[in-house]
Amino acid sequence: MTEKSTDDLALGQQICFPVYAASNMLTRLYRPALGPLGLTYPQYLVMLVLWEEAPQSVSSLGARLHLDSGTLTPLLKRLETAGYVARARDAEDERRVKVSLTEAGAALRARAEPIPRKLAGDLGLSEAEFEALRRSVWSLVKALETPRGAGIP
Repeated sequence: MTEKSTDDLALGQQICFPVYAASNMLTRLYRPALGPLGLTYPQYLVMLVLWEEAPQSVSSLGARLHLDSGTLTPLLKRLETAGYVARARDAEDERRVKVSLTEAGAALRARAEPIPRKLAGDLGLSEAEFEALRRSVWSLVKALETPRGAGIP
């Protein structure tokens, strides 16, 4: 972080830039660990949700990951082509598509289990620092989920 500026438009005064930069750097940090699994970072996020609970509707996956269906559908198609998920129309409501894990997708979980701890260690943070950072970032997500007026004009 640079010296405190009085210019509200200085890069160092923004919250958006360090969050954006950290997101890009985290994605790059995950890449070598996810490559052997055949997953991109966004695909990994989908798999994390499905490993918690499957099947899921496309809309529930999108809500959980803050992704629209236009972004999520191509990810799911690639995961389906890789043999990790299966998509099918919901028998109770044909408008909904359910996403479930295949046997290969469920088995992939065991190979992915070491990734979070390894990458947390790669950050060089203590367990307490890591947990405090995680809580802080989740607080930011929660704040952004709550509409607060008309936004930026």
